[in-house]
Amino acid sequence: MNILESLNWRYAVKRMTGDKLPQQKVDIILEAARLAPTSSGIQPFSIIQVTDKKLMEKIQPVAYNQPQITEASHLLIFAAWDDITAEKIDKVYGQITEERNLPADALKSYTDNLKASYAALTKEQRFERAARQAYIAFGVAIAAAATEQVDATPMEGFKNPELDQLLGLHEKGLRSVTILTLGVRDTANDWLANLKKVRRPLDELVIELN
Repeated sequence: MNILESLNWRYAVKRMTGDKLPQQKVDIILEAARLAPTSSGIQPFSIIQVTDKKLMEKIQPVAYNQPQITEASHLLIFAAWDDITAEKIDKVYGQITEERNLPADALKSYTDNLKASYAALTKEQRFERAARQAYIAFGVAIAAAATEQVDATPMEGFKNPELDQLLGLHEKGLRSVTILTLGVRDTANDWLANLKKVRRPLDELVIELN
């Protein structure tokens, strides 16, 4: 299937069978998210992969007891940096400089300006920017899952502070943003499975300025 056929095939699955996915397919989805664009290439987030059923059972009440949490094969939790600091920017650009075989100070002017722009924001504003970048990778992961014929459910319906505490994200400098459940659709028990996909018409969605 091409990308449009894949996106028409996918939907936010409401019930899953509990069947295990091949890790190879999940790894492709994770790699797609890793390759997603982010502002200045900072990638200010991590993706927590959960396959342990006992941990899923602990997460389920935090996610308002949505059944996909425990019926899924994998949970991907997108967690943004709780702060974008000068030290983190230096680490990212240290890697970029090294892998591109650039002089140590080749990007100093750019990174100085970048650090100054983030320093002018509050910590909460810096987290919000990080969260927006996580959403870009989240969207790419959803599309990648569709092209791999892996069923997925994007979730914002969970108690972020409770999930952060459960997973010890504060100690990792992270805050949860979204969850993507990956698995196999249970067509027989999913009320949404056979309903027509409905989206706004393109001529309403797209505004042309000529």
